[in-house]
Amino acid sequence: MFKSPRCLTRGVCDTIPLQLQKFIWNCITLLPDECGYLQVFELKPFGGMQQITHTAEEPEYRKVFLFPSDNPVTAKLYVIDSDTYSTMLLAEEY
Repeated sequence: MFKSPRCLTRGVCDTIPLQLQKFIWNCITLLPDECGYLQVFELKPFGGMQQITHTAEEPEYRKVFLFPSDNPVTAKLYVIDSDTYSTMLLAEEY
């Protein structure tokens, strides 16, 4: 799962720093093979830090990451795998 070519939308390119995009793709790479086709990432500031909460419904999954950031981002992202390609998009682009 999630081994297909990776794509992202214009909204992600314009609003999510490259470092965060790479971090999210790395989270996807580390998932077990039985992960679902939809992964959700919520990004928000947390006391001068960037908080990223990664969740999935099938199978149920939740992991929270915190790291220092001068400019934390607030956004909700979906990563959807269609077996042909994987797409990262902002929730409002869905």
